[in-house]
Amino acid sequence: MPPVFRSLIYVPADKPRALAKARGLAADAIIVDLEDAVAPDAKNDAREALRDALAEPFSAPVILRINGLSSQWATEDLLAALAARPQGILVPKVESAADLKILADALDQADALERTALWAMIETPKALLNLAEIAASSQRLPLKGFVLGLNDLAKETGVRPDPDRGAFLPWMMSVIAAARAYGLVAIDGVLNDFGDNARLEAECAQARALGFDGKSLIHPRQIETANRIFAPSAEEIAEAETIVAAFARPEHAGKGAIGIDGRMVERLHLHVTESLLARARAIADRDQA
Repeated sequence: MPPVFRSLIYVPADKPRALAKARGLAADAIIVDLEDAVAPDAKNDAREALRDALAEPFSAPVILRINGLSSQWATEDLLAALAARPQGILVPKVESAADLKILADALDQADALERTALWAMIETPKALLNLAEIAASSQRLPLKGFVLGLNDLAKETGVRPDPDRGAFLPWMMSVIAAARAYGLVAIDGVLNDFGDNARLEAECAQARALGFDGKSLIHPRQIETANRIFAPSAEEIAEAETIVAAFARPEHAGKGAIGIDGRMVERLHLHVTESLLARARAIADRDQA
């Protein structure tokens, strides 16, 4: 089954206790953060803590967020990543495919490219303008997906965030279009107010309706909500099974559209429901692991 990414939680790399706790979290991926969550004078200690933490297995894939490739910390971060061997590297401030190529070349020289997925933070105006080019690089680079950074986009553009995120919707849909065109995962940005579960529910529901695969998180209490909302519901699974069973009947063989419970269902809906059921099975396998 393909991996699922309903919930990706950031954990500061300089917090050994948080890293130890993250080892058993129910998130679908752990983003060990060397960038925003770590103060400049703590970067070295964070890399050391990272090496120790990743020496023991986690219950979910580990993605390491390094500092920006143009930063003074990028080289040491890459060396730490090579030593720690995370399943993925999250690259902040990606603005073009060339940014990812630089990192891919470095990984290739260290014989680490095949085992390391690349993730791109979409958090600058240039990234939005170059989404198609960045997504297309997945045809030659191990780019796995996009992680949306709405906080940075708000800062860079001057857009004022509002609770319904209406001003961000065009950018969010642009990310979805680019991701779907090239088979990439699309992850929604964080909600900073981790105590506001009602808003988290609303943002997760909104992001799922827009087509996002999951949400990035900053606190363990957010995991259950993201995992639940980004998973197919029992009603969705039942409806999908009904559609699959209907198309499987001998009298419907080869038909492009059939009637089910008084409504017309096309074969394209069959493909959608098959994907939903595959996702449900993958989530069940993940939750039972």
